Amino acid sequence: MTLWQNDEQLLSTMRKELFTCVVGDVMDKLGLQHQFLPPQIQALRPDMVVAGRAMPALAVDVFEEKVSGTKNQLMEKPFGLMLEALDDLKANEVYVNTGASPRNALWGELMSVRARKLGAAGAVVNGYIRDTKAVVSLHLPAFCWGSYAQDSAPRYKVVDFRVAIEIGGIRIRPGDFIFGDIDGVCVVPAEAATEIFAKAWEKARGEKLVRKALEQGSSAVAAFEKYGIM
Repeated sequence: MTLWQNDEQLLSTMRKELFTCVVGDVMDKLGLQHQFLPPQIQALRPDMVVAGRAMPALAVDVFEEKVSGTKNQLMEKPFGLMLEALDDLKANEVYVNTGASPRNALWGELMSVRARKLGAAGAVVNGYIRDTKAVVSLHLPAFCWGSYAQDSAPRYKVVDFRVAIEIGGIRIRPGDFIFGDIDGVCVVPAEAATEIFAKAWEKARGEKLVRKALEQGSSAVAAFEKYGIM
């Protein structure tokens, strides 16, 4: 029996009651031992939590905003398909972008405004964000390498979206769950999500019992022998 009836209930409970450490621990036990994105991808602000379905976008490096006489029509479009990808975001989805070198911002204020209007859950980018004060003020969770003002227009283009991508060797497919907090960002495969989240809640409850036992003077050895959690 699951503790949720739909994505809305699941994601709300994840934000309130779960944390990436316990979800990652459960995935380790299930043999999914490579599900965390690289540690340089961090919350723009420590209290940010992102939980939603992945909407991956693939980008590449370019060296001019518009290229004439090209064999690829996308080279003539500023940002490539970035605006189309942004407009395609659905409620509770997370914009996830990778593929280009980390030499410019991949997310900013106006993208955040549009994403919020569409009901998106946040953004996770394998690179930098700009307009940081404005992005933070919009209360849309954003995870990145940090802040960097350099514009993307002459430096990168989105070439596809709603396709499988990889960040740090971690595969992210459309519809997989993205969960991030102060300790990092993990990817939960959609087909295993029910089991993973159910066991994560069970472990989170168990950790509270272990903490209580330790606070009451139990040894770490005794607590682990009793609960199997540490």
